[in-house]
Amino acid sequence: MSARLLADALAPADEAGVAASVRAAFEAGEPLLVQGNGSKRAMLRPVQAARALSAGALSGITLYSPQELVLSARAGTMVADLNAAVAAQGQQITAEIPDFSALLGSTAAPTLGGAVAANLSGPRRVAWGAMRDHVLGVRAVNGTGDIIRSGGRVLKNVTGLDLCKLLTGSHGTLAVLTEVTLKVLPVPERRATLVLRGLDPVQGVAALAAALGSPYGVSAAAYLPASVSHRVPGLNGAAALVRLEDFASFVAYRSERLRADLSAFGQVEVLDDAATLAAWAAVRDAAPLVDEPGAIWRVSVRPSAGPRIAAVLERMFDARWFLDWGGGLVWIAGPATAAAHDAVCAAAREAGGTWTLLRAPEALRAAVAVIPPEPAPLAAIARRVKAAFDPKGILNPGRLRAGE
Repeated sequence: MSARLLADALAPADEAGVAASVRAAFEAGEPLLVQGNGSKRAMLRPVQAARALSAGALSGITLYSPQELVLSARAGTMVADLNAAVAAQGQQITAEIPDFSALLGSTAAPTLGGAVAANLSGPRRVAWGAMRDHVLGVRAVNGTGDIIRSGGRVLKNVTGLDLCKLLTGSHGTLAVLTEVTLKVLPVPERRATLVLRGLDPVQGVAALAAALGSPYGVSAAAYLPASVSHRVPGLNGAAALVRLEDFASFVAYRSERLRADLSAFGQVEVLDDAATLAAWAAVRDAAPLVDEPGAIWRVSVRPSAGPRIAAVLERMFDARWFLDWGGGLVWIAGPATAAAHDAVCAAAREAGGTWTLLRAPEALRAAVAVIPPEPAPLAAIARRVKAAFDPKGILNPGRLRAGE
């Protein structure tokens, strides 16, 4: 139950130490900044807390069964270490976890707990679902210092209440994750990316929709305008990208069939396995916007509305942007001002979508809403859930909404 102080972070050595630290904070009514390795500290609203509680010392794989496609690891385990461990067995983490360290100006490496707490999913989300769909079980410490667990270590598990989806994406406001169990998948034998160059955003999203609606198992679909496409390896100029992953013979066959189907949109090129890996790693980590100054937003909307949002914001403040998830995820860079933020929020609302202020100077993140307000009935439920998990509101207060 010992703990050591790393800079401004209390870093317990084990789950019992996390529980003791939270219990002491609960008894003292002392707010805590909950984090893993701190790589996402510049994301969402700044937390006002007496000290940080880091899960970074809780590291290591506790269970890995390649035959059962299941992996459990402590929350502070580096995502890079997990990727290496499963790759050695010819497998991969299904959620294709992005690394936003460069985007957020951090030198810290992301951890499993941080990725799950933020519900981070890469390009494969459009075909395989979000991170929360791949979490089989969690262990965590709630706001009173009690250890809780949900789910299990098998693919088919129906024991108890499913708190996994509730805690995934809660950004440490309900509990401190200490261990996570994930589904994993075999690494595909071959990958290929079909590239359609020179399409405008509407044509590009139409091509992505046609590919995703095909029977060929598309695992990712993105559109890069000319203004940022040069930051993706192998691209120069506007491009729509479609990824295939499977056995080598399947990829070869499906590439040719899909290439023929998409030829109505223009000439189709095919990137090989190595070029595909490089291109989609850049899309996954939002590399096209890393060097853009100012603020970064993510807007989630129906795919057909993505081009319109981009066009509106280009007119409003010369936004830099690209589309992932078939057009349903709009990445936007622009000036870190309240006016630009209001424009993004208005565009998202008009399209029936949601938005997140992912990166901005601390003053702006503290002054504006970083996520949309909830309808009153949902907000009431959220308050009851928060009170049940964290009755004194000591875990990441204000991280998502002011005063909560």
